[in-house]
Amino acid sequence: MRKRKILFSVVSPILFVLFMLPLPGMAVENDECQECHSDDTLERSDSSGMKELLFVDTNRFMYSVHNVNGIACIDCHADIDELDMDNDVPHAVELANVVCENCHEEIGEAYSNSVHKKAGQKGVTIACYACHEYHYTTPLAIASVSDRQNNFCRKCHDPNKFHEWLPQKETHFDFVECTVCHAPETPRHVNLRIFDLVQDRFLETDEMLRLLGTDFNGFMALLDSDKNDAIDSKELFDLVLLLRRWGVRATFHGEMVADIKPSVHQVNRGAASSECTQCHTIDSPFFQDVRLVLTKSDGTIQFHQVDRQVLGTYHVEFNALGSARLRLLDQIGLLLVVGGFLFVFCHLSVRLLTIPLRRKKQQNDDKGEV
Repeated sequence: MRKRKILFSVVSPILFVLFMLPLPGMAVENDECQECHSDDTLERSDSSGMKELLFVDTNRFMYSVHNVNGIACIDCHADIDELDMDNDVPHAVELANVVCENCHEEIGEAYSNSVHKKAGQKGVTIACYACHEYHYTTPLAIASVSDRQNNFCRKCHDPNKFHEWLPQKETHFDFVECTVCHAPETPRHVNLRIFDLVQDRFLETDEMLRLLGTDFNGFMALLDSDKNDAIDSKELFDLVLLLRRWGVRATFHGEMVADIKPSVHQVNRGAASSECTQCHTIDSPFFQDVRLVLTKSDGTIQFHQVDRQVLGTYHVEFNALGSARLRLLDQIGLLLVVGGFLFVFCHLSVRLLTIPLRRKKQQNDDKGEV
């Protein structure tokens, strides 16, 4: 028994010291990295003599998809075991390249069979960061068609040079994401985003919920009157009326986008779909999946299913259906129809109201003839 006590008194301090020592790799926190990398003048010269900026904007990184999902700096820069703050550079000067495929295996496999990856055979290396910013990548599901194309495809490609055959090019570029046609195996859907015609801007979700007096959890409870977990044309119109009480003239901007699936990276020459009738028919399967997009302040999103019939309603701006809809012509047509009914109604009313006068006049005319 005494030997056990002696052993315990010797081992306990050793275990305590070992427990208090930082474990390799565990000591490096993002905040420690930012002690240096938050300096917007931090840079280095690469092997070719070019300056490389090493600054990481903390505020932008905070809302990145990696930070939101709890990815630490050393999860990607895995060859950093510890930092030695006594050195000018507290880690190895030359770090190994980050291999995105270590986490994104399916995407890496799809990309390996794409025209962009095959360009490496011609001496052109197109790495992930050529399209995706390592530190500031945000959830792409909330990005507009314009943001997706300007931040990715249009960095290298000018669509006006390769789409001479395409009617109404600018309309397609505004409403349809490139990969809808150029990655035809990828599922696609229509995103609806709320646009305020008075302020000429997209309405922020937090602002809309504040005006409606609800939150993300209460949004569908407020709107979904038939409790079928989908928004139909009537419920969409109810939302328009609710927002109009607060001076918001709402319309819904519809965009066709590709689902964020690995296959979206599998773009190949000659594989793009160019059959107009795949979209431009009223029963096109491309329009079966319609969603209203709500964006949280932390960058995460909520999708709410919408009945596809809303795409043909007055309050939705979506020109990919069988024919283009012009709001001014809609208004003129409505005025003509209403005006026609009013004319007929007024004409009949006047005829009915003047029957006694016309009879009396007829009698007077008959007496005059006698």
